[in-house]
Parts: sequence; C-alpha cells; structure tokens
Amino acid sequence: MPDTATKLDVRSRTANGSRAARRLRRSGRVPGVLYGGQDQALGFDVDARELRVALASSGAVLDLSIDGAKPAPVVLKEAQRDPVRGHTIHVDLLRVRLDQAIHATVPLELTGTEDAPGVKEGGVLEQITRELNVEALPTAIPESIVHAVGEMQIGDTIGLAAVSMPEGVVLLDDVEEAIVATLSPPRLQVEEEPEVEAETELVGEAAEAAEGAEGAEEAGGEVSSSEE
Repeated sequence: MPDTATKLDVRSRTANGSRAARRLRRSGRVPGVLYGGQDQALGFDVDARELRVALASSGAVLDLSIDGAKPAPVVLKEAQRDPVRGHTIHVDLLRVRLDQAIHATVPLELTGTEDAPGVKEGGVLEQITRELNVEALPTAIPESIVHAVGEMQIGDTIGLAAVSMPEGVVLLDDVEEAIVATLSPPRLQVEEEPEVEAETELVGEAAEAAEGAEGAEEAGGEVSSSEE
C-alpha cells in the first residue's frame, strides 16, 4: 500500500435492515457495504468519527482492514448523508487494484473568481461544470482539479478543453461540448416604480369614475322624487 493511504478499521456485520442500521447509528457507528473484486459484497460498520477523519484525509485510497485482517486498498464509491445534519449515515466502498486504472468523479474548483476583471466590473460569473469524470490509477486520483479564471472578461466563456489534467489522469468528458464557466454582463435592475405609479393612477381614475356614477344615480333619484 502507498504511504499516502489512510488506515480504516471496520468490523463485518450480518444484521441488515433499517432497524439494525438505526441501532448502529445510535451507537456512533455507520453501516456500509464493500463491493468489487472477485469477492461478494460484504456488509460492515465503522466508527463514525474514524470514518469522518479517513474521508477528510488526502488521497483517494483507503487502507481497509476488516475484523483485524490484512489491509486491502479501497476507494469511496458513494456516501449518503443526513439531509438535515449533514453527517454520513451510510457508505459504500469499492475494492481496487493499485496497478489498474479506475473511473472516478472529481470536483472541479475554480480559483481567482473575485479577481477576474469582468467580475470587478459587475459581471456575473457562473460555473457550469462542477464535476469531472476521469480515469486514473487509484493512487493518482486527485481530491479536486483546479482551474484559474482570474483573467476572465465580460462575455468570456471557458470550455472544458482549457482545463489541464494532472499527470496520469485522463479526462472522460466531452471537451468539445462541455462549458466550464461563463461571465455575463451585469444584470439590469428592473424599475418597478413607474409601473406602480401607473397602477395607482389607474386605481385612482377607476375610483373617481365609480364616485361619479354613484353621484349620477343619487342625482337621478332626487329628480324623480321631486317630480312626484
């Protein structure tokens, strides 16, 4: 295993179902499933704090030990999080070989967004692509891919072809079609006051017309009674 791999100790579990999962979470542990390789999927649970530290550590590869057995390389396949509290409630891991490339999804991070001349002039910078699909050896998968946009002017568009991949990382997305970011002109402020004034005038005219009609009716009634 590479020195950059983070050690993670888990214990196998046989109890399945939502009730068993809730008991684990109440005791401070997170249920998970290990996939991949020639072996069948294996259920496990892990200390919530140790899992949080391992996932936050640098490097995509985890050095996984099940029930104290010899560690084996794995990568994160998917993590489910509580929609309210944000902590991990279930995790899927994938067995890997360090000498075989795998597919992974990596965040795309834009730097220099506040320094771009177009932004300083009031333009709106929008990031269109936020994740990239890549292929690389497990040990070569980066935590994120960074691209600088500090030179963008109003009206500029950056395509995926402008983003450089780290050594050993192959981009799988369509570089000809994907857009990374755009910098649009300042959004115009819609003046609502004239419309409000116009509506007020219309309401006032309608009220005057209504008062005039009521006055005419009252006048007509008085004439009729005087003729009687």
